[in-house]
Amino acid sequence: MRGGAHLGALAALVAVGLPARAAPFTGPLTLPETLRGTVQVPLSGLADGASPADTLRDLYPTLAACWEVPRGLSPSARAEITTRFALRRDGSIIGTPRVTFSAQPSDTRAHRILLDATLAAIRHCTPARITPALGAAIAGRPIALRFIYQGPKGKGV
Repeated sequence: MRGGAHLGALAALVAVGLPARAAPFTGPLTLPETLRGTVQVPLSGLADGASPADTLRDLYPTLAACWEVPRGLSPSARAEITTRFALRRDGSIIGTPRVTFSAQPSDTRAHRILLDATLAAIRHCTPARITPALGAAIAGRPIALRFIYQGPKGKGV
């Protein structure tokens, strides 16, 4: 009888001191969840002496505050560039940021200029001024930060 054999095996496990039920399978280990933010650049009104970022809502503009309109752009459509990187507890960057998406202008030169400006902004704004609590929460977690540039007065690059 199958049911009796199963109960006998279960009783043997309990008698030996092993748990009657195994821990539920939680699946394979996963990478840390990516923190995502979008910032329309260039930013205005951020003071250099502002207090350290304490929330994710404060962090994204802090990281994009150094983005400046690059010289030498020709008129083209709106640009979106997403970068991925991680920060340490002290707000310094881990490794090299990389571009994971770009809705590029049709002009290859303008596209390269915008990519360079975006990566330079991240380099210049790190280490970011963050509180110890935020640093502990984001340390090592991937950050995907999307920069949106509408061009002069929202008319493209």
